[in-house]
Amino acid sequence: MVLNRTPNPLEEERRKTRYGHYKDLAVVYEGRSEEIPIRHPDVSPHGMFIVTPRRFAEGTVLTVRFRLSRSNYEVRARGAVRFVLPGVGIGVQFVEISSEAQLAILDEFRVK
Repeated sequence: MVLNRTPNPLEEERRKTRYGHYKDLAVVYEGRSEEIPIRHPDVSPHGMFIVTPRRFAEGTVLTVRFRLSRSNYEVRARGAVRFVLPGVGIGVQFVEISSEAQLAILDEFRVK
């Protein structure tokens, strides 16, 4: 049986294009000072998916820092883990990010 649902605006936003062209990603698990193993994630102005074998609970607050490849702009943001794919990675929604950083992410991927 297929249920018809009203589209959720947050789900629609999440489905928009995400990009993977950045470098030097650092993730800090707030309240701890350990290095978290990560692999190539993707990013949008509203969040990112981080491929990591590390387990995080939904709601965990992380501080992320990365540099956009083309512009070399350093993005710093706080995010909350919104979903977990065990053994694969975590979906992080930015809860504190400057509008300048969001614009830099958008600009990084505009066709010029």
